[in-house]
Amino acid sequence: MKSTTFAHSAFFDESSSSHRFVAELLEKADIRINGDRPWDIRFNAHRVIDEALARGNLGLGESYMNVAWDAERLDEFFHHLLRARLPDQINPRKLVFHHLRTRMLNLQTAKRAFEVGEAHYDLGNDFYAAMLDKRMTYTCGYWKNATTLDEAQEAKLDLICRKLELEPGMRVLDIGCGWGSFMAYAAEHYGVECVGLTISREQTEYGKQLMKHGLPVEFRLKDYRDETEQFDRIVSIGMFEHVGRKNYREYMEVAERCLKDNGLFLLHTIGKNVRDTSPDPWIDKYIFPNGELPALGHITDAAEELFVVEDLHNFGADYDKTLMAWHANFEANWHRFADTYGERFYRMWRYYLQSCAGAFRARDIQLWQFVLSKQGILGGYHRVS
Repeated sequence: MKSTTFAHSAFFDESSSSHRFVAELLEKADIRINGDRPWDIRFNAHRVIDEALARGNLGLGESYMNVAWDAERLDEFFHHLLRARLPDQINPRKLVFHHLRTRMLNLQTAKRAFEVGEAHYDLGNDFYAAMLDKRMTYTCGYWKNATTLDEAQEAKLDLICRKLELEPGMRVLDIGCGWGSFMAYAAEHYGVECVGLTISREQTEYGKQLMKHGLPVEFRLKDYRDETEQFDRIVSIGMFEHVGRKNYREYMEVAERCLKDNGLFLLHTIGKNVRDTSPDPWIDKYIFPNGELPALGHITDAAEELFVVEDLHNFGADYDKTLMAWHANFEANWHRFADTYGERFYRMWRYYLQSCAGAFRARDIQLWQFVLSKQGILGGYHRVS
């Protein structure tokens, strides 16, 4: 499905000081206004620049959703934009409240925990099945030796199992289990029993189907803070982004409480390069309510005196490939959902997938896997890859 574009120069006032400022900035990123290259921005309406200057990515994203501008390759537009660090040179005037809100309030309380499930993960299992791999894995794949999305996701799941040194009979806790792809894989290939925590009712219903096939996996519709059982291993894949800085320490305390003394804990999370930044306002409003990316220091601070960091692995560049594979599936299957979700949702989802791919391509955000132990492994941890 192609977006309608007009690309009229009349929508860009070259005499405006703000527009000249933005044009000069974009030139630093090799982006031209109303240019003809795939990553160039083309205006379809007035006030796009004013909205971006006033409200940052929230204004830019909403303008795109409203068909006010286009770029043939949004992923490359954001790659250019972020690689040149242009957002660092703009201070949106209307985002002060958003910044203070994320700093002063705990937006990830137990009471709020189910909001992201209802807003994002409960869109419908059919929708996600059309976009994701055959195992419904909604996190970064591992593309080291993979050529397809299915291969990359299975390689990621197996990598985690090997890092956790799983053995038959172990009980594993999956904090933020999604549709159970890790639990099913670990149970099938490593003979372990798994308990998964999720805040999505759709995911819980999907999990019941896995259990009907006789797999030793259990889905619990439950906030992580309420779990008290102890396990041989703990894994958390793509959930820490929903925890929030005011809860990082409590999250680690829960993991420490639920892990046996000789156990291992693998934490897989997206992360940001700079500590003192606010969550992206467009992502917060439209995609992941109350989400927040941690900086490296946030994680190590929260783990201090509770865990020993045995291993840290960054393969953030692989998320670029994963997101673009999801986008290809989304485009190929959109005709099935167009009547249900509509054009505005289409542009929102396209903006989400491709802007995030561009951010990972620019190395503006990262993907980390930590392996943690409670007391340190005698003789050291032997890394696998």
